[in-house]
Amino acid sequence: MSSTAIGPPSTASFGRRAAAFLVDGVLCAMVAGLFTYPDPPGGWSTVVFLVAYTGFIGLFGESPGMRLLKIHCQGIADGRPIGLGRALLRTVLIILLIPALLITSDGRRWHDKVTGSLVVPNGKG
Repeated sequence: MSSTAIGPPSTASFGRRAAAFLVDGVLCAMVAGLFTYPDPPGGWSTVVFLVAYTGFIGLFGESPGMRLLKIHCQGIADGRPIGLGRALLRTVLIILLIPALLITSDGRRWHDKVTGSLVVPNGKG
């Protein structure tokens, strides 16, 4: 009788994550632009990103950019969306940028380690 050890899921690549972030940033700037036209959106893009990204990640486990790039964010303990509280903290850390660039010893990004989350490929692509 053989047993197969199941390890932790593989994390999504930095390229996919960065591309998803870029898509989300552009979409948030466009939405903010709708409210600030004819002036540029400026800091309102960050406010829209904070609200939208927190909601999408907390409730659905993926933002529009993540869906497009076929990755999602899940709780490391249960594989489910991380909820609004942890998603808010995760989003604030992403906005600060440095935590999103630092890699922990287990290969996750620092903001994922702090919030108990993991970004993984969807398995559909």
